[in-house]
Amino acid sequence: MPERTVSIGSPLGLHARPATLFVKAVNETGLPVTISREGHEPVDARSVLAVMTMGADHGQEVTLHCEDLEGAEQALDTLVDLLASDPDAT
Repeated sequence: MPERTVSIGSPLGLHARPATLFVKAVNETGLPVTISREGHEPVDARSVLAVMTMGADHGQEVTLHCEDLEGAEQALDTLVDLLASDPDAT
């Protein structure tokens, strides 16, 4: 099962805007992706509510998992880049 670990780049963590952008990107992959942080169960990364209530703060590491399907490795790489960035930076 492909997985990637990344530190959250948004200074405010996965609040509304970064979570929404992330979930939109996950849904565009068409793949079943989960996201988790240490000490917590994985949640469906296709759900904005699940991602936001996970409570991932700036600099905190999260892990993305996906079934071993075609395109999973590339999709996870793209999602990691998104999470590591600050979408609110100008």
